[in-house]
Amino acid sequence: MTRSSTLGMILKGYPRISETFISNEILLLERLGFKIHIFSMRQPRESFCHESIKKIRAKVDYLPETLLKPLPKFLYHNMQLAKKQPRLYSEAFRKAVIRFRRTKKSATLKHLFQAGYLVNKFLPTSGVRHFHAHFAHSPTSVAMFSSFLSGIPFSFTAHAKDIYTSDSRRLREKIGLARFVVTCTEYNRKHLKQVSRGDRLAVATPIHRIYHGIDMEFFSSEAVQSKKNLKPTPPFQLLTVARITSKKGLTTIYKALRILKTKGLSFHHTLIGDGDERQKILSLIKTLGLEDVSQWLGTRPHQTVLEQFRKADLFVLGSEVAENGDRDGIPNVFVESMAMGVPVVGTNISAIPELIRHEETGLLVPPESPEALANAMLRLLQDKNLRNRIIVAAKEKVTKFFDNRKLIQDLARVLDISI
Repeated sequence: MTRSSTLGMILKGYPRISETFISNEILLLERLGFKIHIFSMRQPRESFCHESIKKIRAKVDYLPETLLKPLPKFLYHNMQLAKKQPRLYSEAFRKAVIRFRRTKKSATLKHLFQAGYLVNKFLPTSGVRHFHAHFAHSPTSVAMFSSFLSGIPFSFTAHAKDIYTSDSRRLREKIGLARFVVTCTEYNRKHLKQVSRGDRLAVATPIHRIYHGIDMEFFSSEAVQSKKNLKPTPPFQLLTVARITSKKGLTTIYKALRILKTKGLSFHHTLIGDGDERQKILSLIKTLGLEDVSQWLGTRPHQTVLEQFRKADLFVLGSEVAENGDRDGIPNVFVESMAMGVPVVGTNISAIPELIRHEETGLLVPPESPEALANAMLRLLQDKNLRNRIIVAAKEKVTKFFDNRKLIQDLARVLDISI
């Protein structure tokens, strides 16, 4: 495939407010001359999008989201494809049945039908010569079946939940069938290499670690100079930007805030984000008596987040491993905060130490430890020398290693060489 050919990008949803790293990647690849056609498995679920989305030129086609309601559409396009390519369709159907017997989940059949719909309806006029999926679960399943049905190779980017909540056997199979795999942390890359062991094809598949990075121009740090050499004054402005899910450790954060309030610290905490555990967290805020020092803003566009970073004295996230194995990789909000000159407190799980070096570019504590989290926040608010040293070192780190304009060149080279 050359850059004049089209890369078919299979996404779970587009656009999604929480996945700006994907839209930024698409935009930057387009600026490097790649032609992209987006196939989304879901319609957008937010009523607004980031400004960067409007700059993307890629055509977007949406696949039917559910199995039963659009079944006539699925059957029509899949039967048409089966007539045109009986051998390919028969083999893909056989593999889907094998996977269904393992999983007992109807999603397997839906992914086959979505792939058949994509290949029959959209592929002939798309110019697509390679499929690339983001997330190793359902989008990669659709990419894999689309590859079976069309003979076009596929690859995928693995992130976090999709790696650690997936069945290892199915993940290993996808790695083995893919042309290459990209993942966003070294911690993930080592895990995927471990998963690949014992399968000749999977072991041979290249797995590349390419950090997401951020737009360093957008998250410019005029604030770095203004915050440097200044000791923040009460009431301290504390910030968390996160989806409201268990792996983000919000319960630990609010318990830590309760400790700080009990110690008499004057502060105000802002939470930006939404998620399945919203009601649980809002109830906890009330139970802990933090309503007067906390605000929840819900999901907000980048400009609002930027405004909150400018106000913030400290960013905190309590990442932990959820019961189902889900965990963070390197949350981009840490990188954004460090670029903005806001010192960060996080936990020492997963790939977070690849970004945050304890007492060098931030402070790290064990997960699910409110006392340790509270003490770390207090240190970064009150120790002027530590704070100033961390702000400068953090800015240098993200500038050197997490500028997405530099990192996109690494991805472009992988695409040029591998496709």
